[in-house]
Amino acid sequence: MSTHRASISDLAAQLNLSVSTVSRALSDHSRISDATKKRVWELARQLNYQPNQLAAALRKGRSNTLGVVVPHIDGQFFALVVKGIETIANQAGFNVMICQSNEDAAQEQKNVETLLNAQVDGILLSLSLSTHDFGYLEAIRRRDIPVVFFDRVVESKDVSAVVLNDYQGGYEAVCHLIEQGCRQIAHLGGPQHLNICRNRYQGYADALRHNGLPIDPSLVNFSDLRIQDGRQGMETLLNQAPQLDAVFSCNDLALVGAMQIIKRRGLRIPQDVALAGFSNELFDSLTEPMLTSVDQRCEEMGRTAVQMLLELINEGPTKVAPRQVVLQPNLLIRESSLRTDLLQETKA
Repeated sequence: MSTHRASISDLAAQLNLSVSTVSRALSDHSRISDATKKRVWELARQLNYQPNQLAAALRKGRSNTLGVVVPHIDGQFFALVVKGIETIANQAGFNVMICQSNEDAAQEQKNVETLLNAQVDGILLSLSLSTHDFGYLEAIRRRDIPVVFFDRVVESKDVSAVVLNDYQGGYEAVCHLIEQGCRQIAHLGGPQHLNICRNRYQGYADALRHNGLPIDPSLVNFSDLRIQDGRQGMETLLNQAPQLDAVFSCNDLALVGAMQIIKRRGLRIPQDVALAGFSNELFDSLTEPMLTSVDQRCEEMGRTAVQMLLELINEGPTKVAPRQVVLQPNLLIRESSLRTDLLQETKA
């Protein structure tokens, strides 16, 4: 059985027509007679001819494809951001190519090269944990391909980006813990070269200062925020500062690991140690107790980022000034941070 895919040239040869005539007939061009169009379409159906949409789009100067690079799609954050991106992109007639860097800077660079080779019209990019060198982005600039960063971004006024107000999210979470009577509040933080981790830590630190509480280095643990990092970090924190009465974590995954260690030590949540995280993962409502967390407005971030990218594509990256959109967080208070005695006072 032949695996040859019928082309416009095959149709033209069998019909004794020029390639340009066949192409116009397939496009329903007004200058081609109905009789010729009928002959072309009948043969196209017989040969199961499939038009090369990418080639057609490229002839018009567009691939109608957007590239997306995310660190991972574990958990719901990046999955929901991508959902928001695809919703708007598809409505605008664009396809979406999604690549994962798996938190590896070298893989991130390969992802970008793959998207450039695929001739995407624009790129949406969130940086990996290990990305320190941004030199590879020069290849995008040389090709005049528009880029919009989201969540984990290059901190520069010369780039377009959509971020959450991570500082405010951290600040509100820690102020809430203080309102619950907590005074020895620990922090599970992430790599400080990343804007999101640094800003969440700064929100934690300022909330303590503004409430007259000291910043104790023994109450701070930095890691890559995986679940095992949360376990190890919590062991270290409890050994260094057994008096701690609350934990604010830079993400929910590490907080789940911390929760396991807290329970293993025989401590009660939230009576002995109150917990608040960041990301509002789906599993937050499945833990016991359910986790207080900062919602990142994931789908809105994806929708906003792709709308910015489409504007850059339509207007030209040199004609639209770079801008940064900052979304406001939403603290979702659940049982892990609500002290029982305060709940009883509220009910009384």
